Amino acid sequence: MPWSTTSKLAALSAITLLPVLLSPFLSHLSPSLFIFIPSFPLPDYPLFASRSHPSPHSEPFTCDPSHTYKTELVSLSPLVIYIHSLLSPREISSLLATASPRFAPSEVVLPNGQKQPTPDRTSSSAGLPRDDPAVACVLDRARGFMGTMLRDGWDEMGPPQLVRYGPGQRFNLHHDWYDPPRWATDGTQRRWNRVASFFAVLDGNCTGGETHFPYVEGIAKQSPRREPAWVGGWVNARGEEDVRPLWREHEDGGLAFRPVSGNAIFWLNLHPNGTGDARTMHAGLRLGEGTKTAMNIWPRQYYPYD
Repeated sequence: MPWSTTSKLAALSAITLLPVLLSPFLSHLSPSLFIFIPSFPLPDYPLFASRSHPSPHSEPFTCDPSHTYKTELVSLSPLVIYIHSLLSPREISSLLATASPRFAPSEVVLPNGQKQPTPDRTSSSAGLPRDDPAVACVLDRARGFMGTMLRDGWDEMGPPQLVRYGPGQRFNLHHDWYDPPRWATDGTQRRWNRVASFFAVLDGNCTGGETHFPYVEGIAKQSPRREPAWVGGWVNARGEEDVRPLWREHEDGGLAFRPVSGNAIFWLNLHPNGTGDARTMHAGLRLGEGTKTAMNIWPRQYYPYD
């Protein structure tokens, strides 16, 4: 006589409960007997749920519209701005989790648009999806920072990227703007270029790894005693420790910015006529120990139709 559905469910429930009901008695038997009892996960029913060890739960990311940051004007020509706390700790954690499985050896873009690896850039990179909640949150904040520099309905923020440096890795002197500008891929006869750059640090737990702009001069000038600006640290108000500056005059000229988690550098890549500004050439200096992870944001400005 075939079993009914109800009978099958009852038998299955009895088999599932049997190890649980017998476990107090089995614990007194010889340990050798346990090799015949297979190990299997119990169903996640309330009956079996542990009240003392709840399962881990990850809340979905939500953007904080009240997040604030502070800016410092570093250079007027070219325009370079230092941004304190552009990224929040929660945004950093979410961005790192999203990018973690995406990292691959970094490449550079050739004038013909093709990508290839190069010994000048030895880091790893990860593209970020713009529809990710944390990515969209940061891009919206960066878009607001730029104000009317981008034209709604015409320009765009562009796809962001995370870059990671390990010990000994670097990115030699380069610029972010394209020469020649790139053609749009939307079927229109438009060209675009990276009008500006954000370089936001997510992980700065390292030695070395400064971002060096050899052709940028800071607004702060030398002291009357001819001491270079921002070189060396200073003692805090309580005289307890030496505080390293956020940027300094590099011994080979220009300014070098040390990586600080959450902070960012913003600069304009193009002259008003749309051509690239060679003074924005920069390098990711060789990393000593630790890891440096940062986010590249390259807003795209489109040129008028030819």
